[in-house]
Amino acid sequence: MNAVRDIAYEELKAFEGRAAAEAGLGKDPVNAPMIRHWCEAMGDTNPAYAGADPVAPPTMLQAWTMGGLSGHQGRSEAYDDLFALLDGAGYTAVVATDCEQEYVRELRPGDEITFDAVIESVSERKTTKLGAGHFVTTRMDVRAGGEPAGTHRFRILKYAPVRRTPKGERPRPVINRDNAGFWEGVAAHRLLIQRCDGCGGLRFPWLPGCNACGSPEWDTVEASGEGTVFSYVVMHHPPFPAFDPPYAVGLVELAEGVRIVSNIIGVPHDKVRIGMPVRLVFQRVAEEWELPLFRALGDGAGGEV
Repeated sequence: MNAVRDIAYEELKAFEGRAAAEAGLGKDPVNAPMIRHWCEAMGDTNPAYAGADPVAPPTMLQAWTMGGLSGHQGRSEAYDDLFALLDGAGYTAVVATDCEQEYVRELRPGDEITFDAVIESVSERKTTKLGAGHFVTTRMDVRAGGEPAGTHRFRILKYAPVRRTPKGERPRPVINRDNAGFWEGVAAHRLLIQRCDGCGGLRFPWLPGCNACGSPEWDTVEASGEGTVFSYVVMHHPPFPAFDPPYAVGLVELAEGVRIVSNIIGVPHDKVRIGMPVRLVFQRVAEEWELPLFRALGDGAGGEV
């Protein structure tokens, strides 16, 4: 690991307000196939996003501006220069921390997307559990047909990774008043799904209110534990304490219709397949807590990850 040096904050502040992209052009107009794929992946069945005259889900705002591996024309050197400065000082790792979106108008198939992006802020040096570093916030102003459509703010942390021992404990989940009941269920070996009192819809992960009808009232149903692999990735990098890559992380569709992200075990990582049946198991990962995982069933199952 390279030695870390401090950067004068004035040097970082000088990047604030500089363009990260100018006159960017979305690679594709808003279109129904992308809307359909997004809704299928998110499990969003809102009828406004389907039919002969759909609108795009508002949270797709960033999707229409993504440049893919080849990037965008109009990208400014300022962002690359900022990253080079941070990399050179030893802040070589990066992690996305959060995003904020504001919506001005609906987007419909055929809308041509243009945008400008600016480096809105660079924080002073902050100490985090991942390591010391600087938060960088980029604001993107999105237009449709030349008219304002929304604003997307994206925040990352450029940091110097903390040296860790080869083995460690898994990160603890963040437990709050909105999801405490879920973790209480896990402790009792029950996978609980929220059920809206207003429309009866099931939802996961847990939310303080229904994203379909808006009702704040709900109860729970216990999942049967049966499911199938809806999608998955195999993690190879980066290595992290308590994890031994490569391993499979799956998006499991439960028999009840909701989906949950968890590890797929009981089969080598390269044997995991979409549609593979799985069954819920609980695995103790620390003295005081357990996690819901999913064991593969059928052909290829039996080996441990």
